[in-house]
Amino acid sequence: MGLSAQAITDGLDHIAAINPAIGFALGRFGYPEPRLRETGYRTLLRTIVGQQVSVASAASVWAKLEALLGENMPPEALLEADFDSLRACGLSRQKQGYARSLCELVVSGALDLDALPEDDEAAIAELVKIKGIGRWSAEIYLLFAEGRADVFPAGDLAVQVGLGKLLGLPERPSEAETRALAEPWRPHRGSLAIFTWHVYNNPAL
Repeated sequence: MGLSAQAITDGLDHIAAINPAIGFALGRFGYPEPRLRETGYRTLLRTIVGQQVSVASAASVWAKLEALLGENMPPEALLEADFDSLRACGLSRQKQGYARSLCELVVSGALDLDALPEDDEAAIAELVKIKGIGRWSAEIYLLFAEGRADVFPAGDLAVQVGLGKLLGLPERPSEAETRALAEPWRPHRGSLAIFTWHVYNNPAL
């Protein structure tokens, strides 16, 4: 379930030894807290539920789904639920399509979340087979749930802004530039991503 505090510390210490700017920021702001999510389909379902709505709205929809489907929300139960019941929980037609795509892949065995490929890019390719799950969502799952040490969501705005702050760049780097800048820090880019969120949320930098 995500990178441990020790893994994040070790990864950032390795990067700080290469880049003094990272070391300076670590000394000033400290190490970030781990970001942990459970592995499995519920985390991906929650990602779908939370798309383009507030945290409070997503929590409300999730609570209604738990009441309808049971706390464990087995994918079979969601597939058996009718449109109006899911709509009453707050799932739009589009999100119902995404949720059913996820559940169908899991139930059929076409997607085995307990045995995703070890190669990160291959694992991302498996996850984006789910309707509504793009590269960013797949990367977040692999980083926060599976704790893959080198997953780096370079398309994330906060990662771009945070890295720009850390390196003192005059402008926010693009996704391609962000990915290129982080290349020397393999295989610890996951720790760096978590640190960039930490920096992004810190107004003092």
